[in-house]
Amino acid sequence: MNATVTKRDLTHLEKPADWWRGAVIYQIYPRSFQDDTGDGIGDLRGITRRLPYIASLGVDAIWISPFFTSPMKDFGYDVADYCDVDPMFGTLADFDALVRGAHGLGLKVMIDLVLSHSSDQHPWFAESRADRDNDKANWYVWADAKPDGTPPNNWLSIFGGSAWTWDARRCQYYLHNFLVSQPDLNFHEPAVQDALLDVARFWLERGVDGFRLDTINFYTHDARLRDNPALAPEDRNNTIAPAVNPYNHQQHLYDKNRPETLEFLRKLRAVMNPYGAAAVGEVGDAQRGLEIMGEYTAGDDLVQMCYAFELLSGDQPDAASIADLMAHVARVAKDGWACWAYSNHDVMRHATRWNLTQEAQKLFATLLMCLRGSACIYQGEELGLTEADVSFEDLQDPYGIEFWPEFKGRDGCRTPMVWDASNSNGGFTTAAKPWLPVASEHLRNAVAVAEQDDQALLHHYRHVIALRRAHPALAQGRMEEMRVDGDVLMFHRRLGDAHYLCMFNIGADDQTVTLPDGDWVSVEDEKITLSGSGTHALGAWQSLVMKPKGDA
Repeated sequence: MNATVTKRDLTHLEKPADWWRGAVIYQIYPRSFQDDTGDGIGDLRGITRRLPYIASLGVDAIWISPFFTSPMKDFGYDVADYCDVDPMFGTLADFDALVRGAHGLGLKVMIDLVLSHSSDQHPWFAESRADRDNDKANWYVWADAKPDGTPPNNWLSIFGGSAWTWDARRCQYYLHNFLVSQPDLNFHEPAVQDALLDVARFWLERGVDGFRLDTINFYTHDARLRDNPALAPEDRNNTIAPAVNPYNHQQHLYDKNRPETLEFLRKLRAVMNPYGAAAVGEVGDAQRGLEIMGEYTAGDDLVQMCYAFELLSGDQPDAASIADLMAHVARVAKDGWACWAYSNHDVMRHATRWNLTQEAQKLFATLLMCLRGSACIYQGEELGLTEADVSFEDLQDPYGIEFWPEFKGRDGCRTPMVWDASNSNGGFTTAAKPWLPVASEHLRNAVAVAEQDDQALLHHYRHVIALRRAHPALAQGRMEEMRVDGDVLMFHRRLGDAHYLCMFNIGADDQTVTLPDGDWVSVEDEKITLSGSGTHALGAWQSLVMKPKGDA
């Protein structure tokens, strides 16, 4: 662990304690954002160079996927040193410059902490596996074989196969919920929790404003190592793993989602509070994701935000399904706080997943900015980037290589950001070959091209983010009186005296809706006024955000 800490930049503390509530967070996948060194891989200096563009979107914060020292078996989600930067991304000095640059532009900085597991090349694991009696012997999840030599139980890896691998040094199995090279840390060991809390302090002292907590519900396992029960075929849901993965055949009661996780989250929150920092946790569970989100964000002593996968996978949501989702959240997370996203580095881009036209993408962007909760935008989403078709020869993701061709992995959503159309690499790198190929069809959506097109999706994202910022009720207010009328979703947002009526035609056909009582005026165009005494025609993929006529 690199223990060098620079003098903390206190400017990041000058913010409201609840800055995260309703914030818009822009996710950066550093390998694919901007290459500043010309090696074909994005880096921290490249991110710093592009910060003015991110600030121009009007977002509140950036979330940077892992850049820590790593053998890159899972592209940074296998950490070999939690307190240093992998040389391919730069140095700690580069990171400090990035934080200063972001804060200077009014952007908070959140980094991706991968605490549930480390790389098998982390010094902690090297010591732990050496024998059963060393100081870190209990830092990872070790278990004896069954009498017949098979693994201790039936737990499965989300990357395929058993979650247990035999280690000849200790003559025991170790647990890995993901790759064999990603052994799980043992959260039942107090020293492990203390070491991970020290990691959080290290980055908070460097000026970060918060964390994205990878696989937050995987932290703690059942100490008794009980078998997971089978899941009936009709209850299997592939929102967390592809349908071809047997991981979907179990109800994951014991390998994750354990109540002991709450104790650690309280400790982490206590560490963050003095810094005014916030965290958003990734809840990966197909059956109880929303309930766990509610549990982990209830009150003011756990994590501030969590996201589940309901809007990150599956078919295009319609008015009824979104209404059902919001009603479910209101029941199970009434004291918590959701963070919504349509795309990220782990799922097919939603423009492709939901087969959206540009007008439909605009509608969903507006909806995201009107939902109760915080919001994450994934790099390139604002450009309308589609899922890239990466050939098997170019695949990098071990998940895709394992299950190809039925599941092609995550490389298609991780291809490089496109900044201009002047060359085949889209301004991402000067290298002859980037780490993943730039999709040729993405060039027409490049930032430089979009800036010159008044109708480009980029301008709409800026517009709706500004709308959310100008009307705090859309970011932080109550969501009430949700109604579905055909393809139209309608709800009210209220905060103090502010009151807004939000209407979305989530469909390709014109709709006629009955308005609530009163006279309404659009917050975007005061020439648009409606009366509750009748009906109103809402065009295909049209949205309206209204306020009572006469309100300030």
